[in-house]
Amino acid sequence: MMYLTGEIEMSNIIIPSSEEDKKRIRGAFEEISNSYVRMEGERAFQKDAIDALANDVDIPKATLRKAARVFHKQNISSVVTEVEDMEALLESI
Repeated sequence: MMYLTGEIEMSNIIIPSSEEDKKRIRGAFEEISNSYVRMEGERAFQKDAIDALANDVDIPKATLRKAARVFHKQNISSVVTEVEDMEALLESI
């Protein structure tokens, strides 16, 4: 480690020595970490919801997952076009 004007240099980054910068970085990391926790919780909910629905309505999980994603994005026409393009390609070879 080298000390340069109050900052610590490590390989490719310079570690801030200012308490204000350290506090800002730590605060941002805490908020990012909280965001990751929320995302993990949402993913777990989505998985559980798909699993329960698949058991209730006897539709494969993969189909429900894809349909839910299309429902969310409201992009059925682009999905249909993509499938039609793939179908045309596979029929031509």
